[in-house]
Amino acid sequence: MRAGASTSPNNRLLKAVSKPLTLLIAVIAIAVLLLLAYSYFIEPRKLVVNAQELPVKGLDPAFDGLKIVAIGDIHGGSNYVTEERIREIVRLTNEQQPDLIVLLGDYVTQGYSFTRVRERQLKMPMKTVADALSGLHARFGVYAILGNHDGWYNDGVVASELKRVGYIVLQNEVASIEVNGRPLRLLGLKDHLELAPRWNQVSADAKQLLDDGEGQIIVLEHSPDILPTITGDLCISPDLRLILAAHTHGGQVWLPVIGAPIVPSSYGQKYLAGHVRENDVDMFVTTGIGTSVLPFRFLVPPEIAVLTLRSEQ
Repeated sequence: MRAGASTSPNNRLLKAVSKPLTLLIAVIAIAVLLLLAYSYFIEPRKLVVNAQELPVKGLDPAFDGLKIVAIGDIHGGSNYVTEERIREIVRLTNEQQPDLIVLLGDYVTQGYSFTRVRERQLKMPMKTVADALSGLHARFGVYAILGNHDGWYNDGVVASELKRVGYIVLQNEVASIEVNGRPLRLLGLKDHLELAPRWNQVSADAKQLLDDGEGQIIVLEHSPDILPTITGDLCISPDLRLILAAHTHGGQVWLPVIGAPIVPSSYGQKYLAGHVRENDVDMFVTTGIGTSVLPFRFLVPPEIAVLTLRSEQ
């Protein structure tokens, strides 16, 4: 047989398979690059007003229809969270004509470096964040709590800047408002990383804070992981009706079937986002505004949560 006159069956099979396989790999690679580009350049630019009615078990009928705007995880300076974006958040929030605005922590974000997170420079100074965030208006006021990134930077500075622009900061403190002639208490807790792991003491301290007042309770806490710590066997009060939280970012990336691959919670996807009811207490977890660790969002766009409470007896 002359050299090169024919090829073996194995070689022909290899060539037949290699072309479509190479094409498939190329298609997959292009798809991945497109998804990464979308997740970095497009979705973080979006800003969704997530308006919904939130049924709350045992809520006093006097509070039925109370409109609360919840904003979490601004992370000033993170991907596309510019001063202009924060001012847009203020404008859109005020357009909702809320009764109450709650800011749920993590106003700052640290830059990337090999130093400890507490030593890293902020991507946007807290003063700049506060100036851009100023101007929020609600019938019963604007209340703020702090998050883990704020603590890694400086709780005192973050709280001072928020107070400077007129917002009430609650750090293991209670505020009371009157809605349709009925008292409603707001308990703002410190970030869960500052409270852990003394969970029994956390519950006991919260009970003591609530001893002197009356009225149903809404808890403001950065992380949804607080729920088992203040409900059930550790319930801080029979008047507790609702918890408003953030922190998870909804995982930032949500994949069909799999869900969110990474969730900063000890409970996995259980408290990922949205409405949760456990131990006869309702909780809403907002997916937030900015990003942390990775600058991507996929099928979890930045949101302003607009919650109209509905009494469910």
